[in-house]
Amino acid sequence: MLTFHHCPQTRSSSVRWLLEELGVDYTVERVDLRAEGGVPDAYRAVQPHKKVPAIIHDGVTVTERSAITIYLCDAFPEAGLAPAIGDPRRGPYLSWLAYSDAVMDPNIAARFNKWQYDARTVSFGTFEDMLAHVERTLAAHDYVTGDTFTAADVQVGSLLNWTVRVFKLVPESPAIGAYLDRLQAREAFQRAQALDAA
Repeated sequence: MLTFHHCPQTRSSSVRWLLEELGVDYTVERVDLRAEGGVPDAYRAVQPHKKVPAIIHDGVTVTERSAITIYLCDAFPEAGLAPAIGDPRRGPYLSWLAYSDAVMDPNIAARFNKWQYDARTVSFGTFEDMLAHVERTLAAHDYVTGDTFTAADVQVGSLLNWTVRVFKLVPESPAIGAYLDRLQAREAFQRAQALDAA
């Protein structure tokens, strides 16, 4: 049994997209982050900060997008969304998953909220360096680990979509625009968007 704790049109939407890519059965437990009074304290038993996403799979709770991605792709390897151990793309795949949570997400949040900080004092560096790294990668390859789609593209692509097309924090470059077009043409992306909209 797989239960997905989710609030539509938030960072957990990337996990919904991943679940649709995996093609597995799951149930959704809605977590209303926007509810008056906030999320009930009882939810801390699932996620200590009362955030989404979180999954419970056969009694095992997993939180944080990159951890959920690694866990689910390893639990359902038949979907072929993660390079296997020994595949030279495994290292870049894991690196991009960690990068999406540890560097991209905080940089995007800082830019969105107009936070001022000294980049030398934070672990995630600057928005400009993050964007340049993404641009270089996508100028060289169709996907972040090379020429084939992986679950790392779900997480990176979801963040880029929010950054470029939803929040419009930066103009859309040709490389990022073409990448987002490829991702948004995927049936699983479109299903996840329709489910969230509903």
